[in-house]
Amino acid sequence: MTVRTLILLRHAKAANPDDYATDIERPLTARGHRDAAAAGQWLHKSGLAPGAVLCSTAVRTRQTLEELRLAEVPVTYEHRVYVGPSDDTLDLIRHVDATVATLLLVGHNPTISDLSDTLAPRALTDGWLATSGIAVHRFKGSWRDLESAGLTDQHTARD
Repeated sequence: MTVRTLILLRHAKAANPDDYATDIERPLTARGHRDAAAAGQWLHKSGLAPGAVLCSTAVRTRQTLEELRLAEVPVTYEHRVYVGPSDDTLDLIRHVDATVATLLLVGHNPTISDLSDTLAPRALTDGWLATSGIAVHRFKGSWRDLESAGLTDQHTARD
């Protein structure tokens, strides 16, 4: 059976929602850009190289992904990652191509933390992921059969 790695990343620090007409338009703050770059450095140092990315359509998640400075990797921007809930996001993961061994999901709370908790109940240190928080889950099997996956690493990237 193939060992699969699912990297869950909550977007970096975003601008105040009161300053934007819609939530989806909110960009990263200067700190958010630095923290997202630090998340990319941690992923690289940890040897975590995704074979594919699922990313919310929000500006802040797109900017977080850009700051990771990943090598060429196929990215799917999916509005359902923006709106959640975690069950819908898990359904998206279950449709990832079988050739992908490592998947990066860039999303939002509460969905991203809820998904981590669904896969490995009560495993997150504080019960949730902070901005720029990363949860690494591993399991043996196929994406389509994903029900649970142990939390093998957790990190909050800060510059």
